[in-house]
Amino acid sequence: MSSDGLLSVEPQDLRFEFELNKQISCTMQLGNKSDDFVAFKVKTTNPKKYCVRPNTGVVSPHSTFDVVVTMQAQREAPPDLQCRDKFLLQSVVASATATAKDITPDMFNKDSGSRIEETKLKVVFVPPAHPPSPIREEIEGDASPVDSVADNGSYNMTEFRSASKAPAEPQNDLSETRAQLISKLSKDKMSILQENDHLRREMDLLRRQGMRGRGGISFVFVVIVGLLGMLMGYILKKT
Repeated sequence: MSSDGLLSVEPQDLRFEFELNKQISCTMQLGNKSDDFVAFKVKTTNPKKYCVRPNTGVVSPHSTFDVVVTMQAQREAPPDLQCRDKFLLQSVVASATATAKDITPDMFNKDSGSRIEETKLKVVFVPPAHPPSPIREEIEGDASPVDSVADNGSYNMTEFRSASKAPAEPQNDLSETRAQLISKLSKDKMSILQENDHLRREMDLLRRQGMRGRGGISFVFVVIVGLLGMLMGYILKKT
């Protein structure tokens, strides 16, 4: 647009950093260098795809006005990011008391006899400007196996697998402890069985010798055998 026009527009093209499934906005700034109040209206060839806020308004003399254009989230990218959508900015001199509510479609009708200026803007899609990934410095002795990264950016799978298996060690220790406990209980069980058999033999021997006068001792043996039997039953339940 020429410098003597009603409104200047920056930038000349509407540039969107295109990303799928994401709303993207850009701002165009309208500049009024004249001594008049200027009303404007923004149109687009694809109104369902874009949202313009505000799409109409009044720019005061020697001031600027920002218009935000938002593209709705897109599910597909156009081939080579080429876009044919266009915008049209219409401007006309308005009264000093005019506000956005006073703007009507007839103000931009060319048959009205008013001086209407038009500026066309193209839509340009550009790839998103992602910041470069920071390079992690390797500190000797501080890096864990999972943090080790190869030169090509992929994880060292050998160290990764080793780190993944680390949580299994407590379970192995638990199994080993359980096996040791079972072995100890089995040995205790055999020892009690042997002691019980020994006491039974002594009782049989006492009976055969007819040591009735030592009935108290026989009763003690009976009690001991009973206690050992209860202990053996408890151990058998545990195993």
